[in-house]
Amino acid sequence: MINLLYQTYLIVLPIILGYIIWLLKEQKQKQINDAKARDERIQEEYKKRDANCDGTKALLKIGLYEYHDKYVELGYIPSYAYENFCDMYEAYHALGGNGTGTKLYEEIKALHLKNKGDKD
Repeated sequence: MINLLYQTYLIVLPIILGYIIWLLKEQKQKQINDAKARDERIQEEYKKRDANCDGTKALLKIGLYEYHDKYVELGYIPSYAYENFCDMYEAYHALGGNGTGTKLYEEIKALHLKNKGDKD
């Protein structure tokens, strides 16, 4: 009887150990696949963030040019418009805007600042 149990033990033990090893390998492969999927999602989010940043920067640049062209032609800039321009420039610069924005900013700073109630 003990011999039969011993023989059964010798047959069943490798099968159980093999199954455990297979489960562990499957679990490891699932972790690898999950990590790859997570990394792909992160990369996609980076791409979207970069595109959003570039779009915002382009819109700010358009605004800077519009303000610049309008107020340089007038020869002065109202204080509220100057404040808006400075806010746009700071955001544009923080997003990595190039020297063109700085050139526009310098030209706007050189304009006469007109306060409410000032005469032309």
